[in-house]
Amino acid sequence: MSTQTAGRRIVTNIALSLDGRYARPDAPEDMSWVMPYALTDVARDHLTQLWEPATTALLGRVNAEGFLGFWPTIIGAEGVDPRDEGFAKWLVGTEKVVLSSTLGEAPAPWERTTIVNKPTAEVAADLKASEGGDILVLASAGVIKALLAADAVDRLALTVFPVFLGGGPRLFEDGLPTAEWTLTAQSAGEHGTLCLVYDRVRGGFAG
Repeated sequence: MSTQTAGRRIVTNIALSLDGRYARPDAPEDMSWVMPYALTDVARDHLTQLWEPATTALLGRVNAEGFLGFWPTIIGAEGVDPRDEGFAKWLVGTEKVVLSSTLGEAPAPWERTTIVNKPTAEVAADLKASEGGDILVLASAGVIKALLAADAVDRLALTVFPVFLGGGPRLFEDGLPTAEWTLTAQSAGEHGTLCLVYDRVRGGFAG
């Protein structure tokens, strides 16, 4: 069995509630439940360890609009945590691939962004075949679900927050391919925030 992946890795990162949800049932775009935990040292360090080896950000349209609308605005702002500013600068400067069937081209402020209207697994395979570092999927649940369904995720990073949302969409749905994972990093921090990193085991009994 091996956790090694030749070439680039597909790394997915998402926040989950303790009952396994990534969004509220009544207001999926309301992420206020995340904020008290996302601003902890352990969550910031976790994200830093993920983006530093990455040279491509892969996002769905909705998340791209949210990330690229907010993060560039904090660069140079007074009192910003250096880890947050580091991520913001990386996001602005790195290659960004946005999956969308509705956007024809990247809006003007989206520097170094390519819009792609192709199946998610196909886009991931094309990126892995190119040169570069990790390909980081930033909290785009639809993209992550498609990659999990295609068994295309090499590293699965989760930030688990100690809150029940009591409903809403789940990341892990029935019917996923059988897969074996190994825990490669774990850390716990303020307010019960738990950061976990799993690597896909290839060539084992689970496939």
